Amino acid sequence: MDWTHVLAGRTGRMKASEIRELLKLLDQPDIISFAGGIPDPTLFPAEKFGKAMSDILGGPEASVALQYSVSEGYRPLRRWIAKEMGRIGITCTEENVMITSGSQQALDYLGKLLINPGDTALVTWPTYLGALGAFNAYEPTYDQLSLNGNRGAEEYRAAAEAAGGTVKFAYLSPDFANPTGETLDLKGREHLLALAEELDCAIIEDGAYQALRYEGEVIPTLMAMEIARKGDVNACRTIYSGSFSKVLAPGLRVAWVVAARDVIDRMVLLKQAADLHSATLNQIATLRVAEQDFDAHVAGLREVYGRRRRLMLEALDREMPEGVTYTRPEGGMFVWMELPKGLDAAALLATSLESERVAFVPGGAFYADGGHANTLRLCFTLHEKEKMDEGIARLGRLIRQAMEKLAPAPALAE
Repeated sequence: MDWTHVLAGRTGRMKASEIRELLKLLDQPDIISFAGGIPDPTLFPAEKFGKAMSDILGGPEASVALQYSVSEGYRPLRRWIAKEMGRIGITCTEENVMITSGSQQALDYLGKLLINPGDTALVTWPTYLGALGAFNAYEPTYDQLSLNGNRGAEEYRAAAEAAGGTVKFAYLSPDFANPTGETLDLKGREHLLALAEELDCAIIEDGAYQALRYEGEVIPTLMAMEIARKGDVNACRTIYSGSFSKVLAPGLRVAWVVAARDVIDRMVLLKQAADLHSATLNQIATLRVAEQDFDAHVAGLREVYGRRRRLMLEALDREMPEGVTYTRPEGGMFVWMELPKGLDAAALLATSLESERVAFVPGGAFYADGGHANTLRLCFTLHEKEKMDEGIARLGRLIRQAMEKLAPAPALAE
């Protein structure tokens, strides 16, 4: 059957994730991968999860863990999350918390909830490509979110109206963003909150990496800043998305959304229609492990990942030729690199996989407008010094050779 005339038009906006495809390379042991933005599996609290699962299934909670449950999520876990959110200034109750099957599901629900075809989503250039994938199905228009104050509400509004819609939300990860690793400063956060008020739009704050700070001063989350001003989470336009994927285990797919009760109630309706509820066994096990020593576990991650970040930056400082620039993140998992104009990171990756056996993510997929072929993302979470040094040395050699080919040939003497 030819499905072309049957499929919805929106499917034309769906693209394969370059990162998901590159994850297949991790099965090849000779490749040094800086590609997938994944936590180190040796740091998963696997034994604790194993015991938690065994205890749950061997005790009276088994009937709860294996049964259908409420769409909002397991209440004791939501209560624990609400308490944790309070520690970072997001004062809320479990009624403001909904559990999702990974933060990717949260982004999909928010796109479905907020976007009409032609509406504008403000995103940074570059932005998390998973967010673009989630939003694309609902046919938005994208506009570049400027955080330095050089664009005002009227300019955004006029552009949205010209595209046939309105500005519905600004999406960003203010702490250690994927893919750049950059952090939005306090002034930028204040500007964004004021801009959202002028536009009367929502803010989706992706807090996936918020707990992974290795140096520098902690900056309040956007939602905490808004709550401090308005006094009540239910009066806030910020929607906070959090996840256990980067700090406990991504395979369990346990994440959450904190928002005004009106937003949560509507998202619950979406979940009821989509998958009824997230896996209850995974939620109960996550709570049991988190209740044990969550702070100590996260502190251990910060120590390991902070060291690996330093090792990558030191190697980049040694190996990268002049003309290559890169970010110096204070946390998270990523370093963002910009190559000289004329170099194509996708073509460079193809060569790298053949000759140097080093993987990274070309940067073009992170831009809503495409292009920007001379950028790439590196993840530093998986390797210690020996592999880090070797991988970055190979990458430096590859880039240097590409730059030499790009350079114009010297003029012949007459």
